Amino acid sequence: MRLRVLFLCFAISLPAVAAPLAVPDQGPALRIQGSNTIGAALGPALVKGLMEHQGLQGVHSEPGDGANEQRVVGKTRQGKTVTIAVAAHGSSTGFAALKNNRADLAAASRPIKDSELVDLESLGDLKSPEAEQVIAIDGLAIILNPRNPLNTLNTEQLAQIFNGEVSTWEALGGIGGAIHVYARDDQSGTYDTFKELVLSRRGKPLAGTAQRFESSEALSDAVSHDPQGIGFIGLPYVRQAKAVAIVDGDSQPMLPLTSLIATEDYPLSRRLFFYLPPSSHNPWARALVDFTQGSKGQAIVAANGFIAQQVQAIGVAPRPSMPDDYQALARDAQRLTVNFRFEEGSASLDNKARQDLQRVVAYIRSHGKLDKQVTLVGFGDAKNDPQRAALLSKLRAMAVRRELVKSGVVPRDIRGFGAQMPVAANTADEGRIKNRRVEVWVY
Repeated sequence: MRLRVLFLCFAISLPAVAAPLAVPDQGPALRIQGSNTIGAALGPALVKGLMEHQGLQGVHSEPGDGANEQRVVGKTRQGKTVTIAVAAHGSSTGFAALKNNRADLAAASRPIKDSELVDLESLGDLKSPEAEQVIAIDGLAIILNPRNPLNTLNTEQLAQIFNGEVSTWEALGGIGGAIHVYARDDQSGTYDTFKELVLSRRGKPLAGTAQRFESSEALSDAVSHDPQGIGFIGLPYVRQAKAVAIVDGDSQPMLPLTSLIATEDYPLSRRLFFYLPPSSHNPWARALVDFTQGSKGQAIVAANGFIAQQVQAIGVAPRPSMPDDYQALARDAQRLTVNFRFEEGSASLDNKARQDLQRVVAYIRSHGKLDKQVTLVGFGDAKNDPQRAALLSKLRAMAVRRELVKSGVVPRDIRGFGAQMPVAANTADEGRIKNRRVEVWVY
């Protein structure tokens, strides 16, 4: 889908962080552990933003006690030192650190696993809306050496490449001989996401010959210097490599473009999280979450190369493959960069959708579109009965309408397109969940 961004931006403004926060007499004010994707640069940048928002002076980063660890340090006006520790060793280490009381906040580039949820139940429900905080959207880019002539790969081919079943570029219609596979390490949420979206879905393990990296930057640089290399990486770390377009099932080929990742249509898009235990009494942890969700925090997200959860209006170019009614909608209206999705096996909005409701309502209100200027468009996964799929997709749109009406938004129309225009393969639960979505269009 070719999208032209109109840059009608709006970032929700959450309540200002209370100031000043209490400073502990000893030790760090906040300990963050987990994802390398977040902890390498984004997490420290958000921490710096919070500390400056708190009025701290001389805010700067220092090396921590080990590799991929750092301390962000600032001083109060009274000269008292405030330190926040950030360790970035992979998403799973964040949840382990919460359990062992070595962290106050877990950073994760994947959702918490059921086993981790059970393991941490003494800290409260980490799947509750207050605990599970989506802070940004990222896209896993599949990267090649810039001299590689291939421009498109599908997820089935990716599974075969990274499993080792396909071992030469010639087998894919390219040139270059043997394929050299590069991958993140086992502690990485980036690897967990790739494994879930590509490998495990097809029952394939990663090839034992893959070269593994703890550092995203080092992996990307290795691929960009290897004409036979291929790897997967978080969007900000493409650097000098070449990203290719990805196809999943019957989806259109999609590059990891900002607009496609913001809506989570891109097949290898993912959410980045902070997990704040409900049992937490650390005011800095809550303050960082609130700051991150606000306009200043989301501006930092965007400045660090990730996709901020801002609401933008985008024009969608009509294509012959689209249903006629959808083409008409694309000609007359603009789509918002939000897709509402639902909890698994439920008609309830998921945690990100609950956050996005506030942003969408604020955007609609600020642009004077409260009265019949919004159309909701539902989609679903394939069913044996196309009419049932169409009905279910419309019911999802109606569920979103009910929530919007509570905030004073009177939609113009709701539509259901059933299983048409899939953005993911319907052969796995994850793909079906992704296809069950509601788009928001404004006139």
